[in-house]
Amino acid sequence: TEIYTLSLHDALPICVFMRKVDTEVRMMTAGQQVHQSIGRAAAVLDALAAGNGSSLRASEIAEAADLGLSTTTRLLGTLMELGYVAKTSDRDFVLGPRLLALAAAELNHNTVFRESRMLCQELARITRLSANVAVREGVRCLYLCHFEGDLAPKNQSMVGATIPLHASGLGKCLLLGTTQAQRVELLGAQLRRFTRFTVTDHEELTRVLGEVADAGLAVEEQELALGRVCLAAPIRDRSGQVCAAISVSGRVSLLKELDRGEIEEQLFEVADRISVNLGHLGGTSVNHTDRKSVV
Repeated sequence: TEIYTLSLHDALPICVFMRKVDTEVRMMTAGQQVHQSIGRAAAVLDALAAGNGSSLRASEIAEAADLGLSTTTRLLGTLMELGYVAKTSDRDFVLGPRLLALAAAELNHNTVFRESRMLCQELARITRLSANVAVREGVRCLYLCHFEGDLAPKNQSMVGATIPLHASGLGKCLLLGTTQAQRVELLGAQLRRFTRFTVTDHEELTRVLGEVADAGLAVEEQELALGRVCLAAPIRDRSGQVCAAISVSGRVSLLKELDRGEIEEQLFEVADRISVNLGHLGGTSVNHTDRKSVV
């Protein structure tokens, strides 16, 4: 066995290298811990948000977030100090007011929201129904605007809420321009059923989207919730791509009493005005004569 000895001159570069490696490992470990803490804090906020306005106890939050009780309690304390969580009693927690400021800032920076808010509000007034604007967020449809007409009052805001793409009028508009293969990859091979009217087959969804593309209108009747109907139209950006959708909705019985043709015309007009505000000057990136390119 040969024994090698290193001079100080030879050993110094190795020491420097090992110290650099040790520093990088420590930084990586610290970074992972920070990322883990942020993820856990987000899980706590998500658990509170899923409560739909109801207060939750620390044990309930820990179970929903899949975290230990001590970890959850510590995170709740930090989030309370920052204003992201508030207490309604000694043991009950809700989302804090700081989140409202963040949500408002996000909305006000959103071009679709800015260009559609007042028009959506006016649509609710003239149709007397709920009027909504939404965009696609991953595999869900995200509400940016929600206004109630006098015939469709609600005691909760839908802004920030999400609904499935395949089972909603808004979502069907947002799926225009995708191929069936893309939708299978995005939504999964099996589409979730919400009522007996929900489209759960991709072939059927493809056929429905072809009708939506041809008519410029998506009609969703009792697919997501029984007794509810939604009429939706796509909103296009400067490139002609569908970037958002706008809808009116209400009870099935209520829509039967109103002039649906007039409501559709009002919906089309508002959708066109928002599209123009976003730079769309007519035409579309989708060729309606080529059904396969549409769906």
